Amino acid sequence: MRADLLASGADETVVDDAVLILSELLSNACRHARPLSRDESVRAAWNRDRHGELTISVTDGGGPTRPLPATPSVSARGGRGLAIIGALARDWGVREEFREIPGEMPHHDDGTSRGVTVWVVLAGDSGGIGEGLADSLARDLAAVEELR
Repeated sequence: MRADLLASGADETVVDDAVLILSELLSNACRHARPLSRDESVRAAWNRDRHGELTISVTDGGGPTRPLPATPSVSARGGRGLAIIGALARDWGVREEFREIPGEMPHHDDGTSRGVTVWVVLAGDSGGIGEGLADSLARDLAAVEELR
């Protein structure tokens, strides 16, 4: 992804954010979801439009719950990934995919396979997108200081 985006002229800070986001989405898919099929566990994609806006998506076989940002305690070891994505992204969301997969792993009685796609849109430049993340991290650090 990094090489592809840099070769397409993407700003290096956008590329860094994109790599972090893709890593988080793939980690969540592997940890919380079913595979798409016997041959394909998850599917990742990215695309830059003519304005430089970048869309990243990861599709998996869905899980018992829908991806939602958590509000973990200060001392929790996880649960911050979607909040970080939300702070870095211009927009993000979740959509369910329904498609026929003959001979594959049906997840519904009607023979269709359910997939879940988490998509993220990053602005073409880094102008101010990460400010929310910096504010959030500052609040977390202040909360840690209060506990001492």
